[in-house]
Amino acid sequence: MNPREARLALNTSLAILALVALRLVAAAFTPITFDEAYYWMWSQHLAGGYYDHPPMVAVLIRLGTLIAGDTGFGVRLASILLALPMSWAIYQAAAILFGSRRVAACSAIFLNITLMAAVGTMIVTPDAPLLVASSLLLFALAKVLQTGRGVWWLAVGAAAGCALLSKYTALFFGAAILIWLIAVPKLRHWLISPWPYLGGLVALLLFAPVILWNAEHHWVSFIKQMGRARIEDFRPVFIAELIPTQIAFATPLVWMLGAMGLYALLRRRAGALPARALVNAMFWIIVAYFVWHSLHARVEANWFAPVYPAFAIAAAVAAHLVEWEPRWQRLVDFCRRWAVPGGVLMFVLLVVQANTGVLSGYRRDATVRSVGIGWRETAAEIEAARARTGATCVLASDYGTTAWLAFHLPKGTCVAQHSQRIRWINMPEPDAAQLAGKLLYVYEAVRGDTPYLKDRFFRIERVGEIQRKRGPLVIETYALDVLEGPKGEVFDRRPPPELQ
Repeated sequence: MNPREARLALNTSLAILALVALRLVAAAFTPITFDEAYYWMWSQHLAGGYYDHPPMVAVLIRLGTLIAGDTGFGVRLASILLALPMSWAIYQAAAILFGSRRVAACSAIFLNITLMAAVGTMIVTPDAPLLVASSLLLFALAKVLQTGRGVWWLAVGAAAGCALLSKYTALFFGAAILIWLIAVPKLRHWLISPWPYLGGLVALLLFAPVILWNAEHHWVSFIKQMGRARIEDFRPVFIAELIPTQIAFATPLVWMLGAMGLYALLRRRAGALPARALVNAMFWIIVAYFVWHSLHARVEANWFAPVYPAFAIAAAVAAHLVEWEPRWQRLVDFCRRWAVPGGVLMFVLLVVQANTGVLSGYRRDATVRSVGIGWRETAAEIEAARARTGATCVLASDYGTTAWLAFHLPKGTCVAQHSQRIRWINMPEPDAAQLAGKLLYVYEAVRGDTPYLKDRFFRIERVGEIQRKRGPLVIETYALDVLEGPKGEVFDRRPPPELQ
């Protein structure tokens, strides 16, 4: 590496470290979401699988809380730090595929300034480890191309296995790799080599705990997630949401460069065939599935996480390798110049808005229900009501409220969801004595869960209502009922819809 390349690598590293530090600061004072609290509960009882997803997100949270304790910062710590190996992998992959350190540096920085990576690694969901595993997979495949050594297929298998342990979307990587090998003539010899299949065996062995867990639980997680591909109600209106949400998650300037880069790669205007084919396969296969999915259901913006490493490389290719006509070159120069400050500004504004609501004039926005603003105060009031009434256990009607209660109430407090017991199957249930005493039932007042309760308890008494606020905005009003005298089973143990 010459001095110029060394200086570029150093500046890139410093920029990424600064972006990671910014996320750590934001994570320290932004309350956790209900999904993060839910996955934190998983991390307290590690298992081979869970109702919703494979276990990697729980392992990640467990690592963070071992370092920083059962705090919001601890929940997020390991996920945020994973941006470092993610950035290294995407830098190396881009350098190998397109032979340019400038493209490599730009790819790593572009990926980090997207909201998909910035928010997606700060807010811990299964998409966070999937994003990192996707970057490592792209790097391992690039090494296969660069070296021609079969042993790198074992690294491909390890990265794919980690991706599968993160989210079932990773199954599409198998199709992407196969299409890549078929599309590039000089790579077709791998189809009759044992190495790719040994890599597949590595991935299968890593994924085996998830398979075994599902086998012991009626395949419920597989049925739940893979059943989404079936179209039962044709509603193409959801397609209209895809592009606007991805423009926001990529940040507009990076999205523009990424779209231009993908176009250039399809038109063979940059890079050799193996590099072009790999980026396209890793991007379009998963995108095609989500377009299909949007024909009948909403596609959440974060579901596109595994395509973002390839998308970031395409954006860097557009910024540095393609010769554009003058008017398009001016657009590329503008996007390249302002992408980083624009992405950082969007992240900062989003964090400020989520924590204060000031940018919307304290009105509701997309973050207000999922981010746990005000929950610390709400939990303190609920705990005071529990102590005042002598309740031995706190019940909730949904998994999000259950998880927030478990996270914020004093450690050791009995907390349980009365329904959807499949979600908690890896965790010990409250003992009979706790369920036989007074129960404090917490639920959103607008839902009116009293009819359900009347069938199961002899006595129900409303003991108060508590508001969760962000500034002057009332986010939710929780009703508190004391339940006494269960008529039978406290929990609703009906099987989940997937097994009915």
